Amino acid sequence: MNPIPVVLFAYARPVHLARVLACLRENRVPSLYVFADGAKDEADAAAVAETRALVRSIDWCEARIVEREKNLGLGRNVLAGVTEVAAKHESFIVWEDDLVGVAGTYAWLVAALRSYAGDDRVMSVTAWTHPRITPAGVGNGPYADARAESWVWGAWARSWRGLNAGDALEKMRATEARGLPAAAYGADLPAMARNEARRNLWAVRWIYHHLANGGLCLRPPWSMVEHIGFDAQATNAGAALGWDNPPLRPAPPVPAVWPEPREHPGCRELWRRANPGGWRRQWLRLRARLHPFFT
Repeated sequence: MNPIPVVLFAYARPVHLARVLACLRENRVPSLYVFADGAKDEADAAAVAETRALVRSIDWCEARIVEREKNLGLGRNVLAGVTEVAAKHESFIVWEDDLVGVAGTYAWLVAALRSYAGDDRVMSVTAWTHPRITPAGVGNGPYADARAESWVWGAWARSWRGLNAGDALEKMRATEARGLPAAAYGADLPAMARNEARRNLWAVRWIYHHLANGGLCLRPPWSMVEHIGFDAQATNAGAALGWDNPPLRPAPPVPAVWPEPREHPGCRELWRRANPGGWRRQWLRLRARLHPFFT
């Protein structure tokens, strides 16, 4: 059986990347595709060079490295890199340079990808969830969610196919044509779709690709992954406000029998509460910044 590769995206954070590579090595990842983005300017050149030196030093698995000549930014780098890998492999796992996972993360994702490979209802799997969006009572087994994930996820060539046939706004309109409101899974999505090109986003297109096609994302009962980039260099630090996880637990058990893929009925409302619109959104952001005063 061919190994499922991890597609790793890196830029200019060698300290973060060193932790991520240690995590991937601990997970015994057998095959890597690394897409190292080019420097935006001279200020980032030294960190980019250090990052690439780390990548070139990988000797514990098969590593195919692509060093971008120019800066694409995360969105374009992910879209181009995953499209390239999806043309060569039936399934793959995507990882970024500011995400670490516990031992067993890779094995759990591989088992999920192999279990649902022939089930078109499942379009992706992920190792990330959060108490804010995890339904009560899921136990130690996975659950299905209609909103896809961008923090350590896996998919198949079949589900990636068609992603680049239209931007996020077109896929949002296709979602609405199915009778699903654009903000059904959070008021953040329509806003991100409108700003996809300006902000060089990619994940919002992936999410609406799921919603437009009625696809599901399989999530673990608790997160195996944490974002370590909540700092000045973080790619998604602003958007990630309030999404840091509790201390990670050991990976959940790989199910002997994977469940029938049906969306958990609590998912939609949990996403709506987590990403509200209007005054409530502003209040929750303010509350998150003033967190010590509310405890």
